[in-house]
Amino acid sequence: MGEVLSHRRLSELIGAIYDCALDPGRWEGTLADVADTFDCAVVSLTLNDLHHNRFLINKAAGWQPELLRLKSERHVAEINARLTEWLSLQPSIDEMFVTSAHLSPDYIQASPYVEECLKPQGIVDIMHMFLMHTHRQFAEIGLGRHARQGVITAREIELGRLLLPHLRKAVTISDILDVSSIEQAHMAEVLDALRCGVVLTDERSGILHANRSAERMMSNGGPIRSIRRVLAASTSSASRELRKAIMHAARSETSFGETNTAIRLNDGDQPPAYAHVLPMATGDLRTRLQPNAVAAIFIGATDEQTGIGLLAKAFNLTAAEVRILESLMAGHTLAETAQHFGIARSTAKTHLDHIFAKTGVSRQTELVRLTMQLTQPVHTGPYDMAHPWPQQFGPPS
Repeated sequence: MGEVLSHRRLSELIGAIYDCALDPGRWEGTLADVADTFDCAVVSLTLNDLHHNRFLINKAAGWQPELLRLKSERHVAEINARLTEWLSLQPSIDEMFVTSAHLSPDYIQASPYVEECLKPQGIVDIMHMFLMHTHRQFAEIGLGRHARQGVITAREIELGRLLLPHLRKAVTISDILDVSSIEQAHMAEVLDALRCGVVLTDERSGILHANRSAERMMSNGGPIRSIRRVLAASTSSASRELRKAIMHAARSETSFGETNTAIRLNDGDQPPAYAHVLPMATGDLRTRLQPNAVAAIFIGATDEQTGIGLLAKAFNLTAAEVRILESLMAGHTLAETAQHFGIARSTAKTHLDHIFAKTGVSRQTELVRLTMQLTQPVHTGPYDMAHPWPQQFGPPS
């Protein structure tokens, strides 16, 4: 197959996706660009609750508002049933679900969702790209084509494979930041307000800026090091992986999706600390932060005052349960978590169910929210009185 999209256009689109990591308010516009690139009429980004058959997140472009509301109110159960049924048979969530390929004509003809929501808009085919999947929820992007555009082809599937890792990274990084935008004029103050460590680097991993949390990690024997103002991890293997990710970010955002979503920075006998790397060399928003930076590295705090540490103490979580929670909070799926720790997926699921039972929640999103509520995302004290932060950096409601 020939080139499915020009390198320039692909780079522009990936840049817009990564800008969404820092400013989630850009998702609707970026989703519209994604739909246009795929030659699709409608697009949606949803987080589906499998327990209560509802959307926890539902961003869309191209959808008629009344039909989007009808989809949320009446048809989530049907959507969840078909997609999870198919996912359970797949070896990986990297596979695309295409309505015309994976549902029979008889089913499509009889489907209430198709009849009430898709036909009125002239939608004849939908491709679903999965961002994550657990036994209680999944997140996906659905792209629908109008009759005049025809059914999904191999081009759209190949393009989906190119964009999927970047979409996953953007969503993961956005989740670990309690921000909706960052302005250049207050860049240093804003980054200092974040509880997680943030380091901006050049392509050689040279440190251009480190916020207070990152500086503290580097000076107190934390998971990152400054070796003659070059960023390194506490292990040589993690340092190599980190340098590789930064070099990928500098050279081409189109290939950046090949790097790991989360890089573990320390040894297995220490509390896990993960780094998430965001490319900075292009994009409308990111280049305004530090023009010479090619990458921003976000490092989760690992002390007992983090939400995970407080949750573990408050609900008496076992060491195994804490490891599962830390991995999920770092953006890994349950399957990836099980593989990382060398245990069966059913064992990892059992640990997660025990966490649910102890904390009194029933969904992973509720668990994440509970953990984040125990984490104070900004530092408090006199410094805050002298430098008031934007509203979005306050504790989550």
